[in-house]
Amino acid sequence: MTSLHTSALTSLTLLARGKVRDNYAVGTDRILMVASDRISAFDVIMGEPIPGKGALLTQMALFWFDKLGPQGLNLCPIHLTGEVPESAVSAAEAGQVKGRSMLVKRLKPIPVEAVVRGYLAGSGWKEYQDNQAVCGVKLPAGLKNASKLPAPIYTPAAKAAVGEHDENISFEQTVDMIGVDLATRIRDISMALYQAASAMAFDKGIIIADTKFEFGLDDHGTLVLMDEVLTPDSSRYWPVESYQVGSNPPSYDKQFLRDWLEAPHNGRVWDKTAPAPHLPRDVIEKTAAKYQEALQRLTT
Repeated sequence: MTSLHTSALTSLTLLARGKVRDNYAVGTDRILMVASDRISAFDVIMGEPIPGKGALLTQMALFWFDKLGPQGLNLCPIHLTGEVPESAVSAAEAGQVKGRSMLVKRLKPIPVEAVVRGYLAGSGWKEYQDNQAVCGVKLPAGLKNASKLPAPIYTPAAKAAVGEHDENISFEQTVDMIGVDLATRIRDISMALYQAASAMAFDKGIIIADTKFEFGLDDHGTLVLMDEVLTPDSSRYWPVESYQVGSNPPSYDKQFLRDWLEAPHNGRVWDKTAPAPHLPRDVIEKTAAKYQEALQRLTT
């Protein structure tokens, strides 16, 4: 399978190159989002791509946009234009775009990541052990690692600059940033999106433990769901059959890669700064297989 670590489109102007996506301007009102096969962990981009990852992420995002957007449950407007992405580039560059891209509306991004958690995991579990709360949201006593929460909770974060860590903030702080109306709509839509998606995924044997959404405003002030949505890069996916309260379930996200990176290799432990360790073939293949299995479960 051909991999794309970094796109190189010359027919369009590069706007930004993120950890995974390369965004190009298409006129003044649209953006071509190209999902590369790059993978990052601990905010460091690995030197080796994961073959097929960009196409899988794109297919999964399109699956969820179809289920939750105007063609499905119609929970929120979405950023897709409906145009074929290859139409935005030259014929010679279509191979870099096909199957891994979305042609989307150019929006004014809202600087809030809308995080919804349905289970206690990761940094949330660590914080709960300290103060029985997650991002300031008090939770009942007696919960364990991977416990399902009594109800999903909304724990927003302020978007940081590229390469920096997002900062967890309270709902009240989002009100101060963007106003009570917008903050409330983002919270309520995010909760509705998570609850609908988690029910659909559970029927397919997948638990969505938590996820994050991003929104923007169009020229008319309409709130629009944007970026990727409910992929293993933005969500914590667990297989239902191996879920057990009290331990970290095996996941379809990057946890396999993170665990490998945190283990000692050749007597040394990586300090989580660039450059990243070289990824051996078996780690690349197993990581790719995790993404593939998640997509197959959802769509079959």
